[in-house]
Amino acid sequence: MEILQVVLLAVATFVFAIDQFSLTEVLYRPIIACTIIGAILGDLKAGLVIGGEVEIIAIGQMPVGGAQPPNFVMFSVVACVLVIKTGLDIETAVAPSLVFALFGQYVVTLVFTVASGLMDKADEAAHNANPKGITNVLNIHMAILGTLFTVIAIVCFYGGQALSEPMKNLSTQFSWLTAGLSVSGTMLRFVGFGILMKIMMAGDLWGILLAGFACAAIFGASSVSSATLIYVAFIGVAIAVYDYMSSVKLKNSAGSNVGGMSDGI
Repeated sequence: MEILQVVLLAVATFVFAIDQFSLTEVLYRPIIACTIIGAILGDLKAGLVIGGEVEIIAIGQMPVGGAQPPNFVMFSVVACVLVIKTGLDIETAVAPSLVFALFGQYVVTLVFTVASGLMDKADEAAHNANPKGITNVLNIHMAILGTLFTVIAIVCFYGGQALSEPMKNLSTQFSWLTAGLSVSGTMLRFVGFGILMKIMMAGDLWGILLAGFACAAIFGASSVSSATLIYVAFIGVAIAVYDYMSSVKLKNSAGSNVGGMSDGI
């Protein structure tokens, strides 16, 4: 069973590493990757919960050109291993996982730097109208990236098993340290959401944000608190559909003499 878990984890990590830049750019997202990793490690529920936690942290951080954020493929792998294999709670596992996420950031930057030396081959292939040559360059780049991430994931898997007992002893004897890690891990979710708001938040959306906050507070304090997220999501979908239909109607009526003074407006 352990060998099967290692093989499946290696394959999944290889795919996630490539998916960051070259495939769907969806599978590697923590909410999906952690769920898959959790299923591989034997705890699907924990993987889903970890994915939601890490996704909130990652949601506002995207690569822009050569500037890479902390790597959330590594974040997802390490967080799942620490929680499922060592028994740490999610908030405590998030903080040390960020260290590996930063390490993954350096790995990506290193691979990109090495791969830049292959660009002459790609330019030459393009000049000669040789799509196979370009494909080969891309395949080499993806193989390097996927292999490095896979090796790190396997090391984390066995390292997590080896650290199981020491981590339990640490949480017992140095509870103040694990409590600090838990607090810092909890804060990271607000940092991620804050970054997202800074990037995307427009002045005309503040009303919707405050309305969503009020709805969450109302539903969360009532007898339907277990379904708060679903209810707020339904309200959000209703607003989005209404806004979309209004925009379509306005666009279709443009230039059709509908509205204006003839309607008394």
